[in-house]
Amino acid sequence: MTVITFTLIMLAAAYMAGLLGSLTGLGGGVVLIPLLTLVFHVDMRYAIGSALLASIANSSGAASAYIKEGITNIRLGMFLEIATTIGAVCGAVIAVFTPTNTIAILLGVVLLFSAAMTLRRKNEQALQQGSRLSHLLKLNNSYPTKDGVVHYELKNVAGGFGMMLVAGVLSGLLGIGSGALKVLAMDSTMRIPFKVSTTTSNFMIGVTAAASAVVYLQRGYIVPDIAFPVVLGVLGGAFTGARLLKVINASTLRYIFCAAIAFIALEMMYNGLHHKF
Repeated sequence: MTVITFTLIMLAAAYMAGLLGSLTGLGGGVVLIPLLTLVFHVDMRYAIGSALLASIANSSGAASAYIKEGITNIRLGMFLEIATTIGAVCGAVIAVFTPTNTIAILLGVVLLFSAAMTLRRKNEQALQQGSRLSHLLKLNNSYPTKDGVVHYELKNVAGGFGMMLVAGVLSGLLGIGSGALKVLAMDSTMRIPFKVSTTTSNFMIGVTAAASAVVYLQRGYIVPDIAFPVVLGVLGGAFTGARLLKVINASTLRYIFCAAIAFIALEMMYNGLHHKF
């Protein structure tokens, strides 16, 4: 396979990964790492390095559109980034010394969890009485809906902050955005409406990935031959997905995508257990 052919295939695959990641909220890395390792037989750590750059591109593409619509809670995102950034750096350092088989098995488990989280019942109720800490930090906000502006407040801010620390470690260790865990922390723990949770998570993923990517770059695990087409493709797919999300019903897509992710997760775990990485 020539370099040009490989680049074009990677560009097309990354575009689809960015598109699906944007539509489902799971992020492009969920598709990219299995694609690079299982199909193209790229070393796990190089795949993670490229996926982290893809997460930055995916977040930048999708988050910009959601910020313009006024759904993303930027203040909350910046506050929670303190936890995810610290966790991401720790996770990236741990990953350097962790066997690739162990990373593959952990990735499979997280992918299964992400698929299950996508299918669960969403919280769309706006909490009217938040915690004292949410008022102190001025994290309560509002977002536009077809029925007008909805105001919401947060509870259990400390618990959500702790879950973000775990999400950051997983992001740095596995190279995926850990969007499912971020959304769980905001949606179920802090009681934020689901739309706000997903868009704020998308906003945060890029910063978390950037913190991890520095460690992988210093270790030489980010190579231009793979990273360049991956970033371009995912960015294009993320922009397309953000526009399509406004006009299509993504429920059916989520079911199909979750089934595919579950299959990929089992394949990753099987290969990890049988030392094929």
